Amino acid sequence: MELTKIEKILKKDPEEAAEELLKEVEKVYGEVPYILNFMKQSPELLVAKVLYENAIVREFKRLDAKTIELISIGVSAALRCEHCLKLHIRVAQRLGATKEEIFDAILIAGSLSNAAVLAEGTRAMDSEKLGLKDECGVCGIPKERDDE
Repeated sequence: MELTKIEKILKKDPEEAAEELLKEVEKVYGEVPYILNFMKQSPELLVAKVLYENAIVREFKRLDAKTIELISIGVSAALRCEHCLKLHIRVAQRLGATKEEIFDAILIAGSLSNAAVLAEGTRAMDSEKLGLKDECGVCGIPKERDDE
């Protein structure tokens, strides 16, 4: 959404701004996601959320809309958000994504999710087997163990 359009919307009262933003969302997605409809009860939060997402997803022109939806499908599948997943599948199909492309996005998400589970599980297993104190990988501060 263009900045001038956003400025005009923000000059309106929150309820009116929220309604107008939802119309813009519907133009992009072909429908309004459930959570945004739910958030109409809190128009200030809805406006902030829509503008934030717009700035991240829609204003960056480095990725095309279909690629964004395929990424969204993968993330939704990995997070196991059924409602998000179904919405992004519908949007991707409207944008011309094939069944095979959608399945590939899901396969990639599954592969990465699997790798994350294996990595986390085997690290914990090795740590316990060796009796190592866990420590933060970022700051190196040891975490206390329950058995001490």
